[in-house]
Amino acid sequence: MQFRTKEEQVADFLREGIIAGRYPRGTRLKQQEIADLLKTSITPVREALKLLAAEGYVLGDSYRGAIVAPFDIASSNETLSLRVLLETQLVRGAVEHATAGDIGELRTLAAEFASAFAAGDNERARAANYRFHHRMFEIAAMPQTLHFVQILWARYPFDLINGLAGRVSRAADEHDMMIAAMIAGDGSAAMLATREHIEAGWFELKRALAAGEVALPFASEIAAA
Repeated sequence: MQFRTKEEQVADFLREGIIAGRYPRGTRLKQQEIADLLKTSITPVREALKLLAAEGYVLGDSYRGAIVAPFDIASSNETLSLRVLLETQLVRGAVEHATAGDIGELRTLAAEFASAFAAGDNERARAANYRFHHRMFEIAAMPQTLHFVQILWARYPFDLINGLAGRVSRAADEHDMMIAAMIAGDGSAAMLATREHIEAGWFELKRALAAGEVALPFASEIAAA
């Protein structure tokens, strides 16, 4: 595992929290509260918020206060295409570099995701989902590509997708397929499983929007795309 500075650790904590719904869209992030929670000083929190602002997770600046950014719904189709392109490359790299210890860690994270869902703890399930994907892609040792993927995640409606009926259960099965391909050392199968996993959630959200099961600003624009 590569060394991370304090501000990078804080930034990753906040990324996970935003994607998991711990910090909902539109929430104002209070530096002192975050610093107290993480038992650190204000400085790494301020620097972390600058990183997240550059990536698109938050709006505002570290002095006047940062707000969790809303989804950029209009660009979701483009974001989907870029996610497929980059994340399949990352999973192929992960297959090439994964050790038995890495596989064990991914299995643990996948199990945590499934058990949190079974317990009805959606926030913990979403957090485990974030850690599963981040760890898998970290194994690929392609930090520039992972950085771009994290920027894309800031613009993606994970909380809406994971809130769809039965989606988390289906995602857990899809995670198992990704891990199975990694165990088999089959890069092509891992890439296909990753693509299908990304697209499945998005297509399910589009169907829910078209059916009026999810209310969202610009929903008609997405459903028609």
